[in-house]
Amino acid sequence: MKLSELGEDRLLARLLPRFKLNKTVLAGAGDDCAVLRSSRENELILFKTDCVVEGVHFLARDNAAAVGWKAMMRPLSDFAAMSGVPQFALVTLISPSRTPVNKIDNFYRGLRRAAACFGVSIVGGETSSTRGPIVISVSVVGFVEKNRWVSRNGGNAGDDLFVTGRLGRATRGKHLRFVPRIEESRWLTKNFSVHAMMDLSDGLGADLPRLAKASKVGFKIDRKSLPLAPGTTTGNAISDGEDYELLFTIAPRDRKQLEKSWRQKFPRLLLTRIGCISQLSTLNSQLSGGFVHFQ
Repeated sequence: MKLSELGEDRLLARLLPRFKLNKTVLAGAGDDCAVLRSSRENELILFKTDCVVEGVHFLARDNAAAVGWKAMMRPLSDFAAMSGVPQFALVTLISPSRTPVNKIDNFYRGLRRAAACFGVSIVGGETSSTRGPIVISVSVVGFVEKNRWVSRNGGNAGDDLFVTGRLGRATRGKHLRFVPRIEESRWLTKNFSVHAMMDLSDGLGADLPRLAKASKVGFKIDRKSLPLAPGTTTGNAISDGEDYELLFTIAPRDRKQLEKSWRQKFPRLLLTRIGCISQLSTLNSQLSGGFVHFQ
């Protein structure tokens, strides 16, 4: 069997159960970040690593500083998904020897600017040569308070489903200039009980079924309610990926207060109820699409 036949999710389902975790690990691979116990009584440690690959996540002609920005912001978006606070980062650069030095300088200029937005210190990393495409890998460590940690697996039947912002803008360059919703997620967990949350990196069609699977529930969405970016279609919103918006669930009793408070706190950022969580018996094939590696 080849990876193209297996796909990303089935590959992970094949590999992850083989990992042996000690008692300090509260959540391992399979969520947006790994969660570890901390020596601090009220805090948990978050770990995340992510990468951008030339030809997959960016093109050779793309602005190098924008690519560096994206490389740093991708793992920070996963911190937003768990309401975490990023603190330190390691950067690994893998590049052909023929790459112009000024391009590397611009990669790191973008990395530094992105890290500075959230007070993240780049404390080291690695470099390596390759014959293949350029790869930038960023690993981030930080923390989240115990009472504000949100994972993918807390969704309950009856919960409302919300997304931030508008969907479907990746092909219009948003994927190179997005800002992770860390401020918004921190506000959410301070003021409301968020049951489940993740960031939309692979598209609603791929990520919502993952949240539902982790929570062992189904879902129902209203396609007409999806918040579309100008010039995009419902298909773009479901399948394009790289929106880096928050997808989360809350109890219906909190809906009106959430919507009112959100408009006051974030008047320029849309918040949309797109559906609800249902019992597991609901078929999760209502959505398909999104970006899936190896296919």
